[in-house]
Amino acid sequence: MRAGFDIPTLSGELADLKKLSGSTSFWDNPQEASRVQQRVAILEEEVGLWRGMREQINELEELSHLAEDDPALQQEIEARFNALADQYDREEYRIFLGAPYDKNNAYLSIYSGAGGADAADWAGMLLRMYQRYGERKGWKVSLEDVSYAEGGGVKEATLFFEAPYAFGFLKGEAGVHRLVRISPFSSADLRHTSFALVDLTPQIDRSINLDIPEDDLRIDLFRASGPGGQNVNKRESAVRVTHIPTGISAASQSERNQAVNKERAMSLLRSKLYMVKLKEQKETLAELKGAVLSAEWGNQIRSYVLHPYQMVKDHRTNSETSNTEAVLDGDLDIFIDSYLRQSP
Repeated sequence: MRAGFDIPTLSGELADLKKLSGSTSFWDNPQEASRVQQRVAILEEEVGLWRGMREQINELEELSHLAEDDPALQQEIEARFNALADQYDREEYRIFLGAPYDKNNAYLSIYSGAGGADAADWAGMLLRMYQRYGERKGWKVSLEDVSYAEGGGVKEATLFFEAPYAFGFLKGEAGVHRLVRISPFSSADLRHTSFALVDLTPQIDRSINLDIPEDDLRIDLFRASGPGGQNVNKRESAVRVTHIPTGISAASQSERNQAVNKERAMSLLRSKLYMVKLKEQKETLAELKGAVLSAEWGNQIRSYVLHPYQMVKDHRTNSETSNTEAVLDGDLDIFIDSYLRQSP
């Protein structure tokens, strides 16, 4: 824990930010002030957590010297040790999430791949799986944008996860996900293989300088639609923003307010463009998001087999489980934990 979590450095950063927040000009820039306050809250929680655990360790070490001939004290030490070990197991993930942007909110996009109606249905299943995962963790989950296929299912969708370390937890989900099952669209009950691509982007802080001229943007308004193509709003409140020079776009239809949707779409677009900027300047995009893959056979990171047997297996870590129902209901901890522990 001490090797993986630099308490002195973070304590120094916390002290500096608190000093900054006490200056008379702190609120001259409300946006920057809000960012600093959010960072202070995160640092106070993390530093307090590890300091508290270290103090408990020191106390147990001191008590252990007094407990040799005191069975009652030995039992107390054992109970406190077990509680502390449980707490450490719950919080250990923080040590593995020290890469840039791991602490950020995350955008997760799903694209149906090869497989026609089955692939669109599979993309819809993945959409629900990740929504349930976020809900299980108590995160705030928003469906930013979704495009439904004509025969049902999802062509593409984007979720926004608002929680500390959301990107760090989810970054390993990027890649091709493969489903094998009896196709519900086959009258002959044939087995079918479907693919969907999952992409992750961290939300980039607004304080990061990224110049996007207004003339480089195209704003399109449309009505949010539901399954089957029906409009769920009478007004054109959904917004798609396209960066003309790169062709990169982002959309939001999560709110009924057009201005709010535009702001949310711009946040996603800024994050995407910043990732491209990093790739051009430092070639670090591959570290953040992995190689660009096509959603087809041979590129899968994980397989979900529902027939002729039940199995979900991650091909990078070899983690697997036969409880496919739990996985598709958002229980992804076995795969996410294994990926984080083996990642450099």
